[in-house]
Amino acid sequence: MAILNIRIIGDPVLRTVAEPVTEFGPELAKLVADMTETMEDVDGAGLAAPQVGVSQRVFTYRIGGVEGHIVNPVLENSTDYQEDEVEGCLSIPGLGFPVRRFRATRVTGVDIHGNPVSVDAEGMLARCFQHENDHLDGILYTDRLEGEDRKAALRSIRNANYDAVTERTTAKRAKTVGSSFGGASFGGSSFGPGAAGSAG
Repeated sequence: MAILNIRIIGDPVLRTVAEPVTEFGPELAKLVADMTETMEDVDGAGLAAPQVGVSQRVFTYRIGGVEGHIVNPVLENSTDYQEDEVEGCLSIPGLGFPVRRFRATRVTGVDIHGNPVSVDAEGMLARCFQHENDHLDGILYTDRLEGEDRKAALRSIRNANYDAVTERTTAKRAKTVGSSFGGASFGGSSFGPGAAGSAG
């Protein structure tokens, strides 16, 4: 297994709709193992394949003792919403804003062997699934912000020197990044308005 480099906003792969996985074998198994190790290294809540430069529909997750991976996920969301919670993203370091997400979701897909997987989720796990699935569609959580939060996020992204951020976070990520989904730094970072640590 290996710790993979996490792509930062501005990388085209993060804005590309990922392709369905069609080949199930050692390469997919290694990708998921490496993604899991990378996610754990940064104490992340989830990680989508495009975030490590692989444009395929797969993500890993780890929330409140529930962990795993989903290949070719499909989400069925509830019609009602949960309370807004601050989200961060490993691909947009140093930012965190409240995001509106559906209260519950059911994710179906397959595992690395092609076996069916179905997980019902509420709260933070549902939020994580929606966040990670967005990555597979080329959507970042900042795209879902509105009003002043959206303006503040876009301003922060414009003003950030992400080349320097990329070098720093690649070198120090394991020491400096926590999970925005219930980790120790949830809602407690000093990086700007309502910022939290980062998840996938």
